[in-house]
Amino acid sequence: MSNNFAVIGVAGYVAARHLRAIRDTGSTLVAAADPHTSVGILDQYSLDVRYFPEIERFDRHLEKLRRGPEAGRVHWVSICSPNYLHDAHIRMALRAGANALCEKPLVINPWNLDVLEELETETERRVFTVLQLRLHPTLVKLKEELANSDRRHDVVLSYVTARGPWYHLTWKGQLERSGGVGTNIGIHFFDLLLWLFGDVERTEVHLNDGKRMAGALVLKRATVRWFLSVEAADLPESATAAKRLTHRTILVDGREVEFSEGFTDLHTRVYQETLAGRGFGISVARPSVELVHRLRTAPGAPAADLRHPWLERLATR
Repeated sequence: MSNNFAVIGVAGYVAARHLRAIRDTGSTLVAAADPHTSVGILDQYSLDVRYFPEIERFDRHLEKLRRGPEAGRVHWVSICSPNYLHDAHIRMALRAGANALCEKPLVINPWNLDVLEELETETERRVFTVLQLRLHPTLVKLKEELANSDRRHDVVLSYVTARGPWYHLTWKGQLERSGGVGTNIGIHFFDLLLWLFGDVERTEVHLNDGKRMAGALVLKRATVRWFLSVEAADLPESATAAKRLTHRTILVDGREVEFSEGFTDLHTRVYQETLAGRGFGISVARPSVELVHRLRTAPGAPAADLRHPWLERLATR
């Protein structure tokens, strides 16, 4: 029997990757919700999807299906809504008898995870998230290489994804709704660092101005200097010359690990792993959620020896 999916936030940018993954895993999309009605993308996947602009009617529909035949029930709810709504929409999915597969970040505040774990037990359903960098071939290879090393590594992480003025006028630019730059665009990378180099021993935040964040992490097996930005002016010349709006790179002991490519099918890989019982659950997501909350609420702590090299460039503009 096919897995039936419903999608919350189907008009959003990232929803297209979820719709493609649902199709490519042989699953069936049966319902979708979004208050924004630009949802013509649904026609590319099915002409038989119940769409609801009101989340209350969507919730009622899920409950109706839950009380009907097994073949028509929603087994999974994919959540692509704004970050601050993730917690509520996960709860809705669990109470409708479905598992939840939620975009990053799973939640903004770590204490919400405790209640979600209780609801998993009560409903006998599971909560998973999308941590696709753990499945990126280049990064999987890097983890395998690091497994054979017992040294402390020097790491420099740089991530710039240029956004126009619109970004700061939407929920993404509002700290209480997105969690800020460190949470909204950084959660994948902090999860990646913890996955590669182990638990956090110390944190420092050197810059946090709403458009950029930078700081340092002392992890079990690495000292990391990190820089995140949504400012186009922070793109390196190589990215600008190639007309790219995104630059992702990790330097490990001076060696560059370039992973700007290879993202096209990672959501499908996440769906495949999740449906096969190897998804990224609450316990996997918790360390990075706790870390970004810690960074978001930390005061600046200058430490010249641990500053990201790009901060010097910003200071001389």
